[in-house]
Amino acid sequence: MDMSDIIKTLAKEKSNLLQGDAERIARQHGEGKCTARERVAKLFDAGSFVEMDALRSDTNLVAGYGTVNGCAAYCFAQDYASCGGAMTGAQAEKIQKLLNMAKLTGAPVVAMLDSAGVKLTEGAASLPLYAKVMNQMARLSGVCPLIAVVMGPCRGLSTLLTQVCDITIQVNKTGEVALHTALVMNSEKGVEKTAQALFGAETMAKQGVCALTADSEDEAEALVAALIDMLPACNMESAPLVDEDDINRLMVCENADDATAILTDVADMGHVIELYAAYGKAIRTALCRIGGHTCGVVVSDYQNDNGRLFVEDCKKAARFVRLCDCYSLPVVSFVHADGIAVPCECKQGDTIRAAAELCYAYAECTAPKIGIVAGNAVGAAYVAMGGKDMADVSYAWPQAMIAPLTEEVAVQALNEKEMLQGEKKEDLMAAYHDSCGALFAARTGMVDDVIDPKETRKYIIAAMEMLVSKHDVNLPRKHGNLPL
Repeated sequence: MDMSDIIKTLAKEKSNLLQGDAERIARQHGEGKCTARERVAKLFDAGSFVEMDALRSDTNLVAGYGTVNGCAAYCFAQDYASCGGAMTGAQAEKIQKLLNMAKLTGAPVVAMLDSAGVKLTEGAASLPLYAKVMNQMARLSGVCPLIAVVMGPCRGLSTLLTQVCDITIQVNKTGEVALHTALVMNSEKGVEKTAQALFGAETMAKQGVCALTADSEDEAEALVAALIDMLPACNMESAPLVDEDDINRLMVCENADDATAILTDVADMGHVIELYAAYGKAIRTALCRIGGHTCGVVVSDYQNDNGRLFVEDCKKAARFVRLCDCYSLPVVSFVHADGIAVPCECKQGDTIRAAAELCYAYAECTAPKIGIVAGNAVGAAYVAMGGKDMADVSYAWPQAMIAPLTEEVAVQALNEKEMLQGEKKEDLMAAYHDSCGALFAARTGMVDDVIDPKETRKYIIAAMEMLVSKHDVNLPRKHGNLPL
């Protein structure tokens, strides 16, 4: 057999591989899902994707590298049309090889998850496979951005992989994140719910399992491309600087209660990707561009229980701050919160740990930190998010108040005698607000300056430009003991 015959034979084998099983592919399409290769082709720039170990059998996985909007990236996509995308020894080895290449070269990794679980015929030998993949992903965390996209079922131990990733996106109607099957869950609870109701994107978003949801696979891949465009390739590089908006543009929003308006107004040209929007609603977290710089913005949402911090809010913000710190993205915090929520007795311990986790995340963060006290900064809200001792630069809006207690609680605790003497509660509350107001904070060094809300964006950009060369290193240690 001469070389031309060998090449023809090889081409035929590759063609059969790429075509796949027609019946299984039809079934995949019938469920409203693309095949692994179709998904990869849509994500990567045309002609840029290079598949690794393409002819290796029993992997049920497409893996390789290419460019997404010109940025280098790696991707592995489980192939549900091949044995249900089941995890096998060959699949685990292929994933590990790709993760190792990402570590050596410094590029984001996209994990497209669509698998019924482990291959049962491998028995107990299947368990170490997840351990090996988890071990490598955990060690890569904070080195290269890890983005998981749940496009089909993600069951059993595979669900843990979604939480090791920096950002998880789940597709509505097809994506499921489930430790057990719907049959098991329904039998335990004595109810009849569909898999989507139990494990679908809407449910998982409310529980903080997925950071983003998408109505289609195309929308999910567009989100992946937007994230890769905003994040640095690895922790040794800076995020791309994109000059698209006037750095001297004034903000329109002056209302500290309107978190949505603040996010939209402060960002360049609407470059906002909000994470965990359905989880922990008293705090909003979003990746934004401000003055061309990618940064993380944390905004208190005063319209949700006066911005009081519940367990979910603290955990959400803490994880987000740590994500930003991994890749040296500046953290901009808008504070308007009446402190920590007062939960029932059974939640006291959880709330204390979560609040400590939030404070710890901010304290440990060595990325540039800019605090804006937009309204009330009561108790832990000031300490964690906007305090001068926690942030590199801290500003206050004229209506801001920094205090250990809210006006109402303070007056009840401190001015009982005055109220008995006939003084109006509203007047006492106003006096307390003034005594803890923005000017008092500036005079006592609790903030750097009191600024016009319209000029907030300009101050943030100036601070980021000044802090771009910030070099702050934690003391030598293995790692801190985060109060989980």
